[in-house]
Amino acid sequence: MAINLTSKKILVVEDQAIMRETIKHILGAFGARFIVEAENGINAITAMRIDKFDIVLCDYNLLRGKNGQQVLEEARFLKLLPVSAIFIMVTCEQSQEMVLTALDNKPDDYLIKPFNRQQLLSRIERCHARKKYLASVENEIDNGNIYQAIYNCEKLLQLDGKKMRLQLLKMQAELTLKVGDFKTAEEIYQDILHERELPWARMGLGIVAFFLGYYDQAIKIFQDLIEQYPVMLEAYDWLVKAQESLGNDEHALSSLNSAVLLSPQSILRQKKLAVLADKTDNLSLAKKAYTATIKLGKNSIHRSSGDYSGLANVYLKSNAASEALKVLYELNQQFHNDPEAKIRAALLETEIHQTKGNKALAQQAYNKAFKLSEQFNRQISRELRLEMAKIFHLNGNGEICDEILNDLVKTNIDDKAFIKNLVTMCDAVIGDNYAETLIQHIKKELVDINNKGVGLFQEGNIKEALAVFEKAIIKMPDNHTILLNMIKIIIHDIKTSKPDPEKIMSAQAYINRAIQLGIPHNQISGLQTELDTIQYKSHQ
Repeated sequence: MAINLTSKKILVVEDQAIMRETIKHILGAFGARFIVEAENGINAITAMRIDKFDIVLCDYNLLRGKNGQQVLEEARFLKLLPVSAIFIMVTCEQSQEMVLTALDNKPDDYLIKPFNRQQLLSRIERCHARKKYLASVENEIDNGNIYQAIYNCEKLLQLDGKKMRLQLLKMQAELTLKVGDFKTAEEIYQDILHERELPWARMGLGIVAFFLGYYDQAIKIFQDLIEQYPVMLEAYDWLVKAQESLGNDEHALSSLNSAVLLSPQSILRQKKLAVLADKTDNLSLAKKAYTATIKLGKNSIHRSSGDYSGLANVYLKSNAASEALKVLYELNQQFHNDPEAKIRAALLETEIHQTKGNKALAQQAYNKAFKLSEQFNRQISRELRLEMAKIFHLNGNGEICDEILNDLVKTNIDDKAFIKNLVTMCDAVIGDNYAETLIQHIKKELVDINNKGVGLFQEGNIKEALAVFEKAIIKMPDNHTILLNMIKIIIHDIKTSKPDPEKIMSAQAYINRAIQLGIPHNQISGLQTELDTIQYKSHQ
């Protein structure tokens, strides 16, 4: 499909001035008029913050600072690229490590140096054609309207466009997985495999088995795929999840380490490896992975103070308090104004001084952590708050510990993995049954709130019922039952009064949130259908 570059905004990210000029000259010959240059990753991100580009041509091997993959990673994370934008990675090599690293944040295409003007144009045109064809689906995904995106997939499939058919089926299956419609996803993958053996469709069946809780079946599928396709990194990632779900942390660690050896530049995989190695007391591997994560993080959007505190804690476990102090110093140097980093540093300092027997310094650091906790409270991650609860309990401040744990249970009651971690910590540090008693108390409180809101709704007091659930959602934004009841009442309110665009938007936003939280398809799909019917009627 021919593309008119005259009106397109193009960003060229290349550290070699001669190459930048060459690319600009080629683009100019094809009619491009708006071309911005960036000689490094920082300037590229700055340019994307200022302007929304239609096309980004980015060299992978930028010599200073961020490489091309980190530019793409950050641009996607910060949503600096419009859905319709084309991002093409330019590289002079196609080594396995580079290609596998790039797979974690797939660019729209690659271009190998040296290339000619026709190769560049054909890549841009191919990406443009694909983006244009899939725009109705990708725009809805970007807006969080997953059910509408699935519907748009179905409409395009009915047009029988053979060129994009497999791409559409893949997207449709992934979207049905996202909303928890595992039966439909399985049917799509099975239909594809009846036609031809495709690794992504086979992996899809493994993912379906994982979500249905058939972990042994999922593990077998992922292991078979890895045997056939040894560099299929996504299969390793799902294998690790399935092994962890069965409690096979040692096997998960081995699988994850194999993936990291294939693609050592993936910061998120290195982070996961560090945490898992730490959990299984493989301190040498944890130390290596945390060190790699910190190094990769220097130019990454995923840079975190938690990596420094993780490494320091590994040193403490290894009886190397002096090394932990060096990491603490580096943590303070790297993160000046980050509240979470300050709290991590204070907690870490407390543990280091306690280990070294410096009671006065430990108390001083603990007091600092306590004040920071009071100051920033919910601004920090739940994992760090859980760690703070542990430290407060160990230092005799049970009241603050109880407050933090109560809030964490209340806001994360439906997140089974996090609640499991919370129970494990409480059992090890506070004592048996503490967490279970707290959880039962919170569940009763939730039942009372729901009963009150539903009771008001049944009495016809819609406004008061909404107020109850709105107040509850502020305190517990991720609670499944409260969220579902809120959606049901808003939809009922819309149906019994004249259509209100703001209420429709509110209901859709809550449904999109429910999908993000993993609320089952059978609890959401009917509500989405009701809302779609209301919208359809309001437009007639």
